[in-house]
Amino acid sequence: MPTDLLAGPWGLAIMSLLVLGDSFFVVIPGEIAVTALGAVSSASASPPLWAVIVCAGVAAALGDATVYVIGRTVGTERWRWMRAPRVQQALTWARRRLDGGLAMVLFTGRFVPFARLAINLVAGASRIHPSRYLCLAVAAALGWAAYQASVGALIAVIVPGGPVVAVLVSVAVAVGLGAAIDFATRRLRR
Repeated sequence: MPTDLLAGPWGLAIMSLLVLGDSFFVVIPGEIAVTALGAVSSASASPPLWAVIVCAGVAAALGDATVYVIGRTVGTERWRWMRAPRVQQALTWARRRLDGGLAMVLFTGRFVPFARLAINLVAGASRIHPSRYLCLAVAAALGWAAYQASVGALIAVIVPGGPVVAVLVSVAVAVGLGAAIDFATRRLRR
């Protein structure tokens, strides 16, 4: 069965790598991996849902902290891609949001890929105290992981058909939720 690989320890490792990579390259499907593994966990009882949440949360926090360190050591203008108009616009947006409250920005930014990258870079470049940042980033990452895995687990309980169907439906729901959030944020900006 195709979900056998995901139900074992390799599933957690693969998901963690995707979540970690998603911190730097937003095209990597970290959210989908967590949602899918949440569905597998609920449908087959392996890996345990708590392990999916912990592994995804740790990988997300590690990725966010690494981007923070890059922002702190490199800044936000060193490389050419950082000076591109769209990137500068995103960084300016992140600076304004950070001024409004770090906790709220880290928690909500965790759900918006490009914003998450910009926020973590700017948080580092702004020299926000590392322990304050790290505590909030870990809490946000664990909250995000619990949400993503729970969406998959809930779909697996609601939709009959076993792990494969649960994964497919939960991925479709995750993509739909992401598209709805993107639509809402674009609408609010206008």
